[in-house]
Amino acid sequence: MRFELFIARRYLRAKRRQAFIGIITGISIVGVAAGVASLVVALAINNGFRQDLQQRLLGSTSHVSLQRVADDGIRDWPALMDRLSKQPRVVAAAPAIFEQVLISRGPRARGAVLKGMIPRYERRVGDLVNSVKEGSAEELEDSSSPSQSSVENSHVSQKRRDMGHPAESPDSLAGVHSRVAAMPPIVLGKDMAENLGARVGDVVLVTSPQGELTPFGMVPKYNRFRVVGVFSSGFFDYDSSWAFARLSDAQQLFGLGDLVSVIEFKVDDVFKAPEIAHQLEEAAGKGFMATNYLEQNKALFRALRLERVVTFITIGLIVFVAALNILISLIMMVMEKTKDIAVLMSMGTRKAQVRNVFIAQGVLIGVIGTVIGLILGYSLSYAGGHYHVISLSPEVYSIDYVPFAPRLADGVLVALVAVGVSFVATLYPSWSASRILPAEALRYE
Repeated sequence: MRFELFIARRYLRAKRRQAFIGIITGISIVGVAAGVASLVVALAINNGFRQDLQQRLLGSTSHVSLQRVADDGIRDWPALMDRLSKQPRVVAAAPAIFEQVLISRGPRARGAVLKGMIPRYERRVGDLVNSVKEGSAEELEDSSSPSQSSVENSHVSQKRRDMGHPAESPDSLAGVHSRVAAMPPIVLGKDMAENLGARVGDVVLVTSPQGELTPFGMVPKYNRFRVVGVFSSGFFDYDSSWAFARLSDAQQLFGLGDLVSVIEFKVDDVFKAPEIAHQLEEAAGKGFMATNYLEQNKALFRALRLERVVTFITIGLIVFVAALNILISLIMMVMEKTKDIAVLMSMGTRKAQVRNVFIAQGVLIGVIGTVIGLILGYSLSYAGGHYHVISLSPEVYSIDYVPFAPRLADGVLVALVAVGVSFVATLYPSWSASRILPAEALRYE
């Protein structure tokens, strides 16, 4: 054991004439431990929420999206999707249409994004279809042509009523039910359904801003849809402004023919999504552009990183306060041990060795506090994540408890910062101790 470390350990364990110094040393250790434990727990919570958010986000959106630069729709999309699905690192692909619509029920109306899709493909690239809590999304599977003709008949009948023609009166209640059943299905977000007052089995009117030219001028296109399900993704933007319909029904409503607006992809490594998106863009050819989930949610991930930095700085102030206590305790220790320092220096101890004694003493305080804090922080994080000790309201946060996800890298970073701050706090007291003159210190002894 080195000489400096041996003396530093003896100084920490020895009884002191002034009990106040020992109290400050104990407070310093407790302060470092509390700061380290708080940082570990806070970063574990931040990482838990980030992982939970990222998992739900990746389950709700595709990893990579390919669309036309001119936004004129993708023609011959089955062949293109089949060709790009064979690209390296691509797991699955799905076609989709995204358009802005107005969804209304009686006097209530909401602007929404209508996504036309094919569920059997959609389930391969995301879990949003599987988040249906009420009803079912099975009816969104494309059906045969008779259903399409019945949809068109329903659309024509509505136009006849709007132009003043007498509506066809049903012969019985069964006739009404059959007409409602013939309407194309739609799945609404939870918040949107609540705002519209719509439940499974209700009928909503979907109006497209892309009108059609008639003898009376440009008339908005609309159609009645039957609510077959309500989904809850946990994201307010999706739950309050998204709706799902069959791809064929969306194409008919928007008059797109056999076009899709985007092809979505799922990749095998989400962290390499930007690189894979660039490869798919090149493979698709000129006139296409690809975006990934990081670009689409850039503001959200930036906010999470900023929150992490702010959390580290604010809670790290506890370690800073503990470092001030280390500074004070070492200064008082130098004042108490002036005679001992003078004796050591008169016996041949160098100034650098005296300086290292108090540096080692301060670092020992920091290391002891850091070890205690790491054990306490990881223990609390494990208990919080395993036993779900902090409950949340699922209606507000979409989860039942606070997630804890401690990482080894965070512990290493916190430990380095805590020991580093403790080291900086020792610089002035150790420098002051090395400048003591043995003759002056022992003159009156």
